[in-house]
Amino acid sequence: MAPSSHHAQARFTGLESPGRRRLLGAGLAALAPWPTLAQDAWPSKPLHFVVPFGPGGANDIVARAVAEATARQLGQPIVIENRPGAGSIVGAAYVAKAAPDGYTFLAPAAGVITNAMIRARMPYEEGDLVPVAMMAVSPSVVVVHPDSPIKDLKGLIAASHQGPGLNFATAGTGSTPHFVAEMLKLRAGARLQVVPFKSGSEGMTAVLARQVDATSEASPVVLSMVKAGRLRAIASTWSRRIAALPDVVTAQEQGFADVVIGHWSGVFAPKGTPEAVLDRLNAAVNAALKSSELRARLIPLAIDPMPGSRAEFRAFLAAEKARLGAIAKAAQMKED
Repeated sequence: MAPSSHHAQARFTGLESPGRRRLLGAGLAALAPWPTLAQDAWPSKPLHFVVPFGPGGANDIVARAVAEATARQLGQPIVIENRPGAGSIVGAAYVAKAAPDGYTFLAPAAGVITNAMIRARMPYEEGDLVPVAMMAVSPSVVVVHPDSPIKDLKGLIAASHQGPGLNFATAGTGSTPHFVAEMLKLRAGARLQVVPFKSGSEGMTAVLARQVDATSEASPVVLSMVKAGRLRAIASTWSRRIAALPDVVTAQEQGFADVVIGHWSGVFAPKGTPEAVLDRLNAAVNAALKSSELRARLIPLAIDPMPGSRAEFRAFLAAEKARLGAIAKAAQMKED
């Protein structure tokens, strides 16, 4: 960040004249890079959060709720733009190529780190997107048809070893449901045939129609159907039970300690966005996530707010990248 005129004057002790000091300060201000000048007034106009999925999914629900609360912290509106396509690559590439002026951000899910694991070519580099803040985690929930004889994960695994195995719907290669299926295969010994659909909602529809045996989806997406008895939840894949679904036992509680994954949401910025802007947005998101109003809105939807520093978010991403990368490699996940 460019030095202020006050600090410049302290170093140039020979310039004692007030008029000369004012001239020096004006000259230094004129030489300052434009992002530095803009930071004090940021934000001076609405921000844009690009959600790389269609409306109505877990990521979209979180982004809209957090954006609304964060906008109150910043004093400027935050506009949600849905730019779905190619497993979130379309929206991510748009933000990666956007001007780093502090007004365009990405609100993605795990695809922002997993897409590069399964695709040979990407339209942007990993370093083109900078982590700003974690928003929330929605635990994955493994579900079956309510008339299915499967009651828990052990029942799922036992049933998968009878006959040809079980069909498990996913939202496509590299999606969180796909990682859940591969975890169950690699770490719990399940015999599952992965059946990719275009979206998680299509996979759930297939379970309801008994076209496939099971699937997993984010907790806010399945919440109403589980409560209504239209789907049976046999496990959640997070480290603790879901407050909105307290009777759903975790995979860890059922003896599968390594089956842990959730649908997380965060905020990223184009590379080159001023550090002061990133720090202020992180603080605003955290203040929103800690507010009683937003917590009261998210927790009943089976969404866990996850406030934290930028460094903590970077550490989380590094751990997820290593953990999910090992699964992708072992499962030979690839998409052209």
